[in-house]
Amino acid sequence: MASDLDFSPPEVPEPTFLENLLRYGLFLGAIFQLICVLAIIVPVPKSHEVEAEPSEPRSAEVTRKPKTAALSASKRPKKEAKKKR
Repeated sequence: MASDLDFSPPEVPEPTFLENLLRYGLFLGAIFQLICVLAIIVPVPKSHEVEAEPSEPRSAEVTRKPKTAALSASKRPKKEAKKKR
């Protein structure tokens, strides 16, 4: 009866190229997600270049036209419906 039991490891086929590609792609995706989460959690100190920029005058803001005039020109006033009596 002891000779009936087969304790040999099961035969597992070799993974195919697509299975390997999927496996390693999932590992890379998980690592990328961990890096993104850590980038959100861990604060990065600002460099000196970023601190120097706000002190300079911004010519783009001075030459920029207000957008409110452009928005109001593109929007047409709604016609009021006549009341039926």
